[in-house]
Amino acid sequence: MTLSTKLAVSLSADLRSDLDLAAASVPLSWLRRVNLADGTGAGQANRVWHDRRTLAASDSEDLDLAGVLVDALGAALTFARVKTLIVAAAAANTNTVIVGGADSNAWSAWAGAATDTVVVRPGGLLVLAASDSTAYPVTAGTGDLLTVTNGGSGTPVTYDIVIIGASA
Repeated sequence: MTLSTKLAVSLSADLRSDLDLAAASVPLSWLRRVNLADGTGAGQANRVWHDRRTLAASDSEDLDLAGVLVDALGAALTFARVKTLIVAAAAANTNTVIVGGADSNAWSAWAGAATDTVVVRPGGLLVLAASDSTAYPVTAGTGDLLTVTNGGSGTPVTYDIVIIGASA
């Protein structure tokens, strides 16, 4: 089994102003790519997990990155380092999706501290990527839980998540 990953983040914007005799325009076209070959070193990844998940109102879940998640082929996954994390909140959500902030055993290498969080608004997207050999380390048993929380009460939230990483 081999894994090949190509991540592209593209942005296009055009700032326009209609003046009396002409129009001014400042276009922006920005693109960054991260390509990962199969393996565990720099520029490589060999594990992928993805899912569409729903959290009840005011609920949260801990995703264990070391030994509990199962890939699409039925194999248990243990991430030693994460190369890409994508969390996309459904546009139809009323509440936000909060990523991070585990009470214990938090995977915080990507955020700085165990209690740090990122709020993903309805229709929003969190993208994190690193292609170097260190990337975002996972420490089984003490630093391997990614907490995802429904940011409000009253309604559930749905989110898509993709985690790509290396086993060593």
